[in-house]
Amino acid sequence: MKLKVKDVEFSYGSVLVLKDVSIELAASEMLGVVGPNGAGKSTLLRCIDRILKPQRGDILLDGRDIKEMHLMELARKIGYIPQSASQVFPATVFDTVLMGRRPHLGWRSSEKDTEMVLETLQLLNIEEFAMRDINELSGGQQQKIFIARALTQKPEILLLDEPTSNLDIRHQLEVMGIIKDIVREKQISAIMAIHDLNLASRYADRIIMMNSGKIFSTGDPVSVLTPDNIKHVYGVEVKVNNHDERPYIVPIRPVRQYGDETTERN
Repeated sequence: MKLKVKDVEFSYGSVLVLKDVSIELAASEMLGVVGPNGAGKSTLLRCIDRILKPQRGDILLDGRDIKEMHLMELARKIGYIPQSASQVFPATVFDTVLMGRRPHLGWRSSEKDTEMVLETLQLLNIEEFAMRDINELSGGQQQKIFIARALTQKPEILLLDEPTSNLDIRHQLEVMGIIKDIVREKQISAIMAIHDLNLASRYADRIIMMNSGKIFSTGDPVSVLTPDNIKHVYGVEVKVNNHDERPYIVPIRPVRQYGDETTERN
């Protein structure tokens, strides 16, 4: 499935958060979206999932405007994992993950759905929590559960807003490795908004660097994660080493002043 975002703008009141943002996502591609706080990363994902409605521009799935799609149909194609999970009603982990099947079958589940939930829980090594109330678990454990729910949804595109938030370094690598394997094996696509530049470098096929609501640079990790780009966008001097043919970022010091230009660099 091909995703195309064309000239999208979004404002919170009078504050313009996304400015003429255009991206294309190829099939089986893992796209990393990086940038400082307030760059528009999370807002972009919410617009793609129709949580937010852009004031201008188009978002197309295989050439079809998402505004024309029923929300249930969209949920069969796009799985969204929010930055922070909130649970209003008590529910077991199993039932929470099972909700990912609703876009396909409504409220009635089958034995096949049960098996799918159990397989996903095992994939993320959280099957031991199946009958626990999700509200009893830590933020990191909840994050893995909501990732499991999105995977059970069997989407063609995954949207991940800080998928490693609240996870320790071991579980960060574990979760990112699982997501990367699923993208490759199931031939789906993924967009992840992520703060950790080294995780973005390691797992993304392509990176978009945002600044002040616009795309500043886009390309492979080597071409985007450069000392000049990072200094300009983040205001930090870094050293970039090569590790397994991927850039590895070593921060050195913040700089006192840095520009806020948002001209796209390819």
